[in-house]
Amino acid sequence: MSKLKNKLVVAGIYVIFVLLLIAIFYPIVWVFGTSLNPGTALLVSSMFPANPTIGHYVELIRQTDFVLWYGNTIKIAVSNAVLSTALVAVTAYAFSRFRFAGRKQGLMVLLILQMFPGFLSIMAIFVLLLQTKMLDTHLGIVLIYAGGAVSMGTWVMKGHFDTIPRSLEEAAFLDGATHMDIFFKIIFPLSLPAITFVALNSFITPFMDFILPQIILRSSDKMTLAQGLYNMVANETNSSFPLFAAGAVLVALPITFLYMYFQKYLIGGLASGADKG
Repeated sequence: MSKLKNKLVVAGIYVIFVLLLIAIFYPIVWVFGTSLNPGTALLVSSMFPANPTIGHYVELIRQTDFVLWYGNTIKIAVSNAVLSTALVAVTAYAFSRFRFAGRKQGLMVLLILQMFPGFLSIMAIFVLLLQTKMLDTHLGIVLIYAGGAVSMGTWVMKGHFDTIPRSLEEAAFLDGATHMDIFFKIIFPLSLPAITFVALNSFITPFMDFILPQIILRSSDKMTLAQGLYNMVANETNSSFPLFAAGAVLVALPITFLYMYFQKYLIGGLASGADKG
């Protein structure tokens, strides 16, 4: 009886797993099929068109500012990944290795900040950038992204730093190493999973975010991919949905490859960040 029960449980898990896969991959396949539709309407009768074409991809690249949007997004994403990772690594190292007044309270503040949606501070961000003359600049949006990454990233990376034995640092101190030497020559190489996790998430954020760029970036030559694709659809009603689908596919491809390539580091970063708080 117990064996039958176990088999039913396993079968139920597989059924749930298959249903989740269908729910995840069906929209992806549908968007890809829409991007190959030779017409201008959304696919409603079949997942793939009878006469697929890559014409929308060609039109997207040649007749729109898609390449410019892509370049802007890559620029913001790389800058955000570098700055966010540096800020998070330094902050997490300080909280992990040093004992100072307000340390526990600071960690608690960072934890509480994660509970509030980012859009709650949109008006404050807008006024701040306006007063500092960084509105409608890529630097302004990079600074906002980097500041927002500190709260979650610090907890993830601190959890990983806590797992590194202090004896390694003590031995380095005896050999005359400074805190800077220890961080770059010992801590940093041993923390690649957590660092990769923070860097990759920071890199992908500008590809996925629409609200913040729409509010901060006003010039057409500074738009990101999400902003540009949305405005393209909004300005031309339904006639641009196949173009939008083609753009979505081109945006998703590099992100998918990055996740696949760094999968082991991402899993390691999540696991290590959960070891200690």
